[in-house]
Amino acid sequence: MGRDLSLRRAACFLGCVAASAAVTLPALASATHPPGPAGAPSWTVYHDGPAGRGVAAGVGSVDTATRAWTSPALNGQLYGEPLVLGNRVYVATENDIVYALSATTGAVAWSANLGTPVPASRLPCSNIDPVVGITGTPVIDPARHEIFVVADEMKNGTPAHMLTGLNTATGQVELSQDVDPPGQPPANLLQRTGLTLDEGHVYFGFGGNAEDCGAYKGRLVGVPASGGKPRFFTSDTGRGAAIWMGGGAPAVGPNGDLWVTTGNGSAESDKDRYDDSDGLLEISPSLRLVQFFAPADWPVDNSDDLDMSTEPVLLPDGQVILTGKNTDVFLLNGRHLGGVGKQQAMLGPVCTTNIDGGSADAGMTVYLPCLGSILAIKADRSPPKLHLLWSSGVGGGPPIVAGGLVWTIAQNGKLYGLDPATGKIRQQTSIGAPANHFPTPGIGAGLLLAPSARNVIAFRTSAAS
Repeated sequence: MGRDLSLRRAACFLGCVAASAAVTLPALASATHPPGPAGAPSWTVYHDGPAGRGVAAGVGSVDTATRAWTSPALNGQLYGEPLVLGNRVYVATENDIVYALSATTGAVAWSANLGTPVPASRLPCSNIDPVVGITGTPVIDPARHEIFVVADEMKNGTPAHMLTGLNTATGQVELSQDVDPPGQPPANLLQRTGLTLDEGHVYFGFGGNAEDCGAYKGRLVGVPASGGKPRFFTSDTGRGAAIWMGGGAPAVGPNGDLWVTTGNGSAESDKDRYDDSDGLLEISPSLRLVQFFAPADWPVDNSDDLDMSTEPVLLPDGQVILTGKNTDVFLLNGRHLGGVGKQQAMLGPVCTTNIDGGSADAGMTVYLPCLGSILAIKADRSPPKLHLLWSSGVGGGPPIVAGGLVWTIAQNGKLYGLDPATGKIRQQTSIGAPANHFPTPGIGAGLLLAPSARNVIAFRTSAAS
């Protein structure tokens, strides 16, 4: 049986057939999408908004003294960011289950079991255990009332990556189709980036499993939100050049182009032609390369597995901040990246471990995730320059800004609220150890939402006066 499926869209493209998923609805679940509190913001994509700025406007403060609620223990580990639409909170797990939670109580409004996740033992290597299912943060299309996820599933005895769209009110499956690139063993691929929406398409990246075992090439994938044939951008490398970004989503620029970073490839000599690895790529919605940047020592980064592992930061003045595992921070002219070694300014190294994942961009000051710390970096336009303002020494998960503080989740299971001017701890509370070192909070429906390994913990926010 083919893997391109659709329930509602029988005429969407050739080969559509019926699809199903196990959907559990509590008896009193509403059949229509529930509204949120008056004026309550939604948070429908990784770090909120096309560019993933990670800044929650309109939040006055966050009350971490008392939990608003703690969700039931969910079936599977949480790797993605909680999303919000109306009065529902949405999360997905490594057991291929999507949950809609009540933003009022945290109770399960519905859950959808999309299939059988892939046992880690079926992959050539993996640091996600015991199963790999939904790893990347989903995306919600508010106009369609649809949440999209990519699930790694066992299909006919082998792994497959399925793009699934579910009705946000009921969990009904409205789209399900295979999105594995042709000529690529699906077991060698991990869908790690968050998903995003651009020009009526769902976009996301593919990379490899931990340690880059098995042959693969980095891919950016675009699929019509209504269903249809996927389009692929393939990194021009012998192997590798993962598009994974520590879980960050492709950043959508003002002109609709997509900005992604790439990991290490196979070229390890300065005599080799640049192959899209360890760099920044601007890619059109039709998935054609527009321009690129890579550090002058990109072959060394390749040999040392020093990925560009963050979502690129698109500054409001057109400049771009880029960093990753090599912990040098680059300031670039977004209108003319210039190719290899053409940065406007460079600062570093600024971290003793890795910088992975999404950031928070408050104007020309950017807060970066350095595993056990948050870094505040300020960019100047004229002359172009970067400044390290502070390093917090706590936290480290991809930060967001809300209620006048920088929020980050640490591997010790604590949620920290940091002073944006100094990095000093202003608030902290325990939420339980996360399942990975990329956890990041979300905001919406009057709540700050923090994921631990199997629970979502909610704290009330107040509106800015």
